[in-house]
Amino acid sequence: MFKKIQYNSPVILSLTILSFIVLILDELTNKASTILFFSVYRSSLTDILFYFRLIGHILGHVSLEHFLNNFLIILLIGPILEEKYGSRAIIRMIFITAVVTGVLNILLFNTALLGASGVTFMLILLSSFVNTQEGKVPLTLILIIILFVGKEVIDIVFINDNISRLTHIIGGLCGGIFGFYMERYKRKTKEGFY
Repeated sequence: MFKKIQYNSPVILSLTILSFIVLILDELTNKASTILFFSVYRSSLTDILFYFRLIGHILGHVSLEHFLNNFLIILLIGPILEEKYGSRAIIRMIFITAVVTGVLNILLFNTALLGASGVTFMLILLSSFVNTQEGKVPLTLILIIILFVGKEVIDIVFINDNISRLTHIIGGLCGGIFGFYMERYKRKTKEGFY
């Protein structure tokens, strides 16, 4: 039975499994493991765990609901993007998004950040580039930006909760930048520039 199951999206599936293991550890350690390893916050630059947390924070989640909200979307669109752009490119994009959102949170806020929502929104915006034609801006990208940024700005102004809306926006911006870069790179390699 298990021989017919394909590990079809190694980066996305590994990220999901690792994050689920971290969620279990969170419960077993009464949140101590998540605070120590899987959330990013201001701390000493001499602390070796500071650098791990810059990336590891995307694995930590507050609850099963938080985990599911992120990974239902990641599992839905991630494999398509991993197939289009390749596992190496996707892992680089996830890594860069994690570091950028982590650093900005440290610089701008005095709170801890955890969860894969920045990666989720990066993948959402990146997905609008999947079927683009050369030299054209996809309407889906324009609509996603208008609806997505509009909703997040409204939520920042009117909703006071523990959700980092800035992380959503920064993750989305990362996805847009990656999408434009990947499409430009694809065109240049097609034309023989690289």
